[in-house]
Amino acid sequence: MKKLFLFMLFFSVTAFAQVDKIYKHNGEIVNGKVIKLEEYTIVFKYDGEDAENTLSKYAIEKIVYGKSGRVEEVTEKIVVSSEDDWEKVVILEDKAYISGLIKEGEVRGKTGLINYHTGNTGDKKAEKKLKMAAAAMGCPFILQTADKSTVGGTSNGLGGSQAIKKGVAYKY
Repeated sequence: MKKLFLFMLFFSVTAFAQVDKIYKHNGEIVNGKVIKLEEYTIVFKYDGEDAENTLSKYAIEKIVYGKSGRVEEVTEKIVVSSEDDWEKVVILEDKAYISGLIKEGEVRGKTGLINYHTGNTGDKKAEKKLKMAAAAMGCPFILQTADKSTVGGTSNGLGGSQAIKKGVAYKY
């Protein structure tokens, strides 16, 4: 009976050690099996399940592999504490890149109707305003939903240009 108990104990410890641990920046730990690492996402299966799930690499700090114990650092946490940290904000262009992040709200950046910006500088100014709006919310990520520039008579009667960028702000 004692041998059976020791065998069961050894088997359960060995089986548990095979689980990969995914450490998210928000403090959550996901137990499962990492299937593949892609450029911006990680595909995994929860422990005891067969369905494949996806998480953005931006949401993940590190992975500890159960079989080998190897630790793989994935991304550094981006800390945005005020509008002054706007340069740290990352603009994402694919919905897959936000998987595992929390939606905070919509943000918008635009240049005025009457301005002295060329198309390129107006675009940069609108992007800065977009990032500043996200940073004011404490969000290090924006999923860009619209990027529009108008030039000449179509933007206003004065022949100027206007850049408008919209997005949704996300945090850990």
